[in-house]
Amino acid sequence: MPPGWLDELGEFLAIPSVSADPGHAGDVRRAAEWVADWVRRMGGDADVREDGRLVAGEIPGPADAPTVLVYGHYDVQPPDPLELWESEPFAAEVRGEWLYARGVADDKGQLWMQLKAIESLAGEGALPVGFRIACDGEEESGGDAIVRFLDADRGAVDACVVFDGWMKRRNRPELVLATRGLVALDVEVRTGERDLHSGHYGGTALNAIHALAQALTALMPVDGRLPEPLRAGVAPPTAEELGGWRELPPGSEELERVGAVPLDSKAADEFYLRAFAEPSVDVTGIVGGKPGLRNTTLVSRASAGVTIRVAPGQDPEMVAAAAERLLREGLPAGATLETQTHHTPPAVLPQDTDAVRLAREAFRRVFGAQPLLVRAGGTLPVLAALARRGIPTVMAGLALPDSHTHSPNERMLLETFPLGVAAARETYRALGNDLGVEG
Repeated sequence: MPPGWLDELGEFLAIPSVSADPGHAGDVRRAAEWVADWVRRMGGDADVREDGRLVAGEIPGPADAPTVLVYGHYDVQPPDPLELWESEPFAAEVRGEWLYARGVADDKGQLWMQLKAIESLAGEGALPVGFRIACDGEEESGGDAIVRFLDADRGAVDACVVFDGWMKRRNRPELVLATRGLVALDVEVRTGERDLHSGHYGGTALNAIHALAQALTALMPVDGRLPEPLRAGVAPPTAEELGGWRELPPGSEELERVGAVPLDSKAADEFYLRAFAEPSVDVTGIVGGKPGLRNTTLVSRASAGVTIRVAPGQDPEMVAAAAERLLREGLPAGATLETQTHHTPPAVLPQDTDAVRLAREAFRRVFGAQPLLVRAGGTLPVLAALARRGIPTVMAGLALPDSHTHSPNERMLLETFPLGVAAARETYRALGNDLGVEG
């Protein structure tokens, strides 16, 4: 990395802006101020809003230039478990060809690439577009400040550029055209007034953990496909999409890379179809009884967290209702069920836009390879808001599957930082030249 870059990025990474932990609310605000101060140094205006959960700003460009919205998030996942880190999570450290720190890949490092690209163009007196900055301080905790901002905003935006996520192969960029949505369910099952002695009542009274497990089974896939009520509305991939996905690393390689056991015999062959274009269900936690203690209790109350990744084309409210219906149908007689749900819609971005065409060429010039057009299996709430606005959007991910995002020892290849800055510069310049400004 060029001199000074590591120190500047390290300062940003050192802020423990963990949005899921209320104890770090002040740190989230500090990270927001860091971004806002950066915008102001570029000659722009920026406000920290909603107690640090949002930064909104503008950097003026040439007269009559198009306006590009820059998005990224400055909050990060918790660093736990700390004992698995080989260095301090919030102290950037270079080891070999990698830079290690929480947030370096998701998403502070990638947001910084965009900010650095704007700074370099401004330093040359060559801003090709005007910039609007809308950055998020609660992406990792499911907040909606950025969505509410975009839904209410009426400012001019000709295109949006987002750097967040992965490319499957080193220096083979990908542009994301769709993401899955998310339905999160908190499920509680009750089978009696209180816990009971299993010696007296075992085999005669319902156990809430057993009842919960029986209900959850109704959501599970068979032969790699969820029950049909959970698949309603799935938009199948086009032949062009399927052709592009065949250029990605084999599914068997992706599973082996992370030490995962395939779900079934077809999982590797259908890896991208399932991860990009099908819904999926995961039980994220079960609580009941006295975990860790050997005891003889018949449990009367148990709960679970369930997430459903909603495929493009699906309505998350309909999926949530179908999931609750299946759970109730699977519950044994006499047990009661309560649920709470939260959902984020999937996003489908048009690929036949000038912004995508120009970005593909810009990335090709920098990386020497034409970016693949893919979907993403994850959920990014801002994309659905951008799609509702009809804003042409370029979403690129520059981390790798080996970047350990959301895990200890998160890292980013050092070589990616100058490449990412160059790709952002080229994209902004291409947008400026083709959408209305001579460079």
